[in-house]
Amino acid sequence: MGLKRAVSAYSMVIGVSMIGMWIFFYLIGGIPELETEPIRISMHIIAEGLTAILLILGGYGVLTGKGWGEKMYFLSMGMLIYTLIQSPGYFMETQEYGLVIMFGVMLLVAMGMILKMLPSKRA
Repeated sequence: MGLKRAVSAYSMVIGVSMIGMWIFFYLIGGIPELETEPIRISMHIIAEGLTAILLILGGYGVLTGKGWGEKMYFLSMGMLIYTLIQSPGYFMETQEYGLVIMFGVMLLVAMGMILKMLPSKRA
């Protein structure tokens, strides 16, 4: 699989997964903060939803060679990096360390993907 296909696939799969995760949690009643902290969690869900949508668009743009694709990709991956640093805090507090490790692995992969996509200066 070529580099652009790999980074596109990662971006789009993560974006779709984020949307799917929030829909799943909502449907099973797994977001207690909607009752206890409705404004904070609503803003968090909006931020993650926007991140997910931009990840999908950025991945699509890179995959199809759109002129805006790489810019959208880098923007969305930056948003993802923030999410992957911020979100594990919740799971640390609930002592769900498997999810913390998962976020850490995803962070390392995302950083590697970004570095691979950076233009290199060749002599």
